[in-house]
Amino acid sequence: MDLPSLVRRIADIHNHLVDRATKAVNVSLTLRNWLIGLSIQNYELEGKDRATYGDRLFSALANDLTSRGVSNCSPRQLYRYRDFYLAYPHIVGTLSPQLRNLLPEKGDFREIVGTLYPQSGTGSQALLQCLSYSHFQELVAIEDPRKRAFYEAECARGNWSVRELQRQIASLYYERTAMSKDKKRLAKTVQGKAELLSPAHVIRDPYIFEFLGLQPHEALSEANLESQLIGRLQDFLLELGRGFCFEGRQKRILIGGEHFFVDLVFYHRILKCHVLIELKVDGFSHEYLGQLNTYVNWFRQHEMTGDDNPPIGILLCTKKNEALVEYALAGMDNKLFVSKYQVALPGKEEIRRFIEEQIQTEGDVT
Repeated sequence: MDLPSLVRRIADIHNHLVDRATKAVNVSLTLRNWLIGLSIQNYELEGKDRATYGDRLFSALANDLTSRGVSNCSPRQLYRYRDFYLAYPHIVGTLSPQLRNLLPEKGDFREIVGTLYPQSGTGSQALLQCLSYSHFQELVAIEDPRKRAFYEAECARGNWSVRELQRQIASLYYERTAMSKDKKRLAKTVQGKAELLSPAHVIRDPYIFEFLGLQPHEALSEANLESQLIGRLQDFLLELGRGFCFEGRQKRILIGGEHFFVDLVFYHRILKCHVLIELKVDGFSHEYLGQLNTYVNWFRQHEMTGDDNPPIGILLCTKKNEALVEYALAGMDNKLFVSKYQVALPGKEEIRRFIEEQIQTEGDVT
């Protein structure tokens, strides 16, 4: 064995065990959510005091679970877990003896070990190994069992990422296959262009963050220039002392069932509004401005309270040793407020100089 062979061997060991670890975490999360859904469904059928709660069940349950530190158990998520169980009862056949001990004492839970999903040759255990919980959430939303089974099989066969599954559903791949005269050719074309699932996709899944008790930035690479700049920008703005109150970094928001992350979120006590900051290690693009505007609109609808002013979006774009700063005022047409805004926020040149200095310190963008 020579040195290159040793390097390849160690790399193979690393990649194999990283893949096993991420799959183990994902399967545990999926089974956790499935067991929660099963328990809720069983309670709705068997619970002695279920009539007492009625329509308030999910809200009451969410409050109590959150107070106990159980993550990702909002009423909406609890409904999803229940629907997940109803769509995939066959998963019971994959439970280990230890997990079977967590099943409710009463209820009809016949073990369907080895049973295949309708219209699919993919077994329950294989699906758990191939698909993340986020995959299952996309599949549960498909009401037609045949259509769902089609995407299960194609997703597992092609090792699709969640984004690829969403893209194929949106492109009506199932319907196109039904109308296609050469189904094999279409399938080959689709699979050849598909984005494949990798351990990095799994570990960055928002559900995994919460399941493991991590914040998004803890699981993302801190060696990344963008991540380092965001951290220093956060400190820079707080040090200015102009009313910035830090709320979150990589703040997760949910829009139409999809998760998005805002780089930095502050509340400005002088302007009485949220300040959202997006940093792009790239030149300016209208797509970036559209993304930021989407976040600003979401905050306007979901986070504004009382006498809050509309949120502000700041887009910072960098390219080598240049910084282009674009402020998205997003509907603030009140002259008095804009005047306050211009005084309270750091100037473009001030931010430009700061970013250029930080890029110079870290080295050129690769």
